[in-house]
Amino acid sequence: MLVALIILLSLGCLFLLVKLLAWDVYVVTFVQEFRRQMRGETDSPAASELSAESAELGFLPPERQNTEHFAPLEPGLTAVQPALKAGDWRPAAELLAATRSATATAGGPDWDRRSLYVTFLGDLAAKDDGWLADWEAERPDDPDAALVRARSTVDLAWDIRGAQRAKYTSDEQFAGFRRVLERSVAECARAAELAPDDPTPYIVEIWTALGLGYPHARLDRLWAEIVQRAPYHYEAHFSALQYWCAKWRGSEELARGFAARAAADAPLGSLLRILPLIVLFEHREEPEGGGYAPENTEEARALVDAALADAAAADPDHPRLAEVRHLLAYYLCVQDRDEPALELFRQVDGYVGALPWRYRNDGAEEFCRLRDLSVAAVHG
Repeated sequence: MLVALIILLSLGCLFLLVKLLAWDVYVVTFVQEFRRQMRGETDSPAASELSAESAELGFLPPERQNTEHFAPLEPGLTAVQPALKAGDWRPAAELLAATRSATATAGGPDWDRRSLYVTFLGDLAAKDDGWLADWEAERPDDPDAALVRARSTVDLAWDIRGAQRAKYTSDEQFAGFRRVLERSVAECARAAELAPDDPTPYIVEIWTALGLGYPHARLDRLWAEIVQRAPYHYEAHFSALQYWCAKWRGSEELARGFAARAAADAPLGSLLRILPLIVLFEHREEPEGGGYAPENTEEARALVDAALADAAAADPDHPRLAEVRHLLAYYLCVQDRDEPALELFRQVDGYVGALPWRYRNDGAEEFCRLRDLSVAAVHG
């Protein structure tokens, strides 16, 4: 009898232990899954199904997303690359000179495209400026060469600083950053002197102003030079907005004011109605565990609607239109407006070098994760 009782008690304890272990496994699994979702990881079977569904629709996986650019390179830039690699600067000089021609567009010089080209060429020269030095030697007073030099110096300074936050940046990096940026001030001034009607040297200097910490009054003077020449220039407004953000030289209030005024004053199709959304994104609160804080308020939805109308009215050939579409796709997705989101994801798929993806180390994965959520909502 005693033996039987002991056996029964042992079996009961074993049963209880198994139940407790099963509960522990359930709890651990639940917590792990919750944390995985908070981190935005996508290794679950459901995520695999979403990726397969996206593939059937012709969307590209993370490993095939270009993380450097926000859209395919323009044909002009693609065409000059082989010559630059061979040290021949002349095709690039012709390409850039055409943007300041009176016949570049129906309205005159193509300042928006000029800014895009200068950014591309300046980045190349920051890594290897042999071809630019030859250009300057043969044409010492060429305004285009002077502009590329100024841009390359700014890019070099930011490369020295690195992309990490200040607390992860060394004193040596900061010293080199400041030293090179200070050199760019004179170079921007020279480029502006050689092409008095060109807003681009002043736009380039905004990034000098941001790094060196120009006082607000000095930035205002720089801004006056820009809007006098190109009042609705997209990159100029984007760059100045960065200066006015709280993370750099302003505050959320100053950034909101700048963006609201620019959006209200600009004509439909200028793309400047995206600026208030950029402010919203730049000053979002990071949710615990990382990721994004979805903005689905009435105010945010109204800002998205305004920016959508602006983008729809823009010149389809505007060099920054794809950049705007990226942020709109993000906001439409987090606002559960998946059909229009999916259309924009389709238009930009393959390139993720834009807000909001470029702020993340896993930008391609995050782009695909949100895109696949919209795919599932529309086609699931």
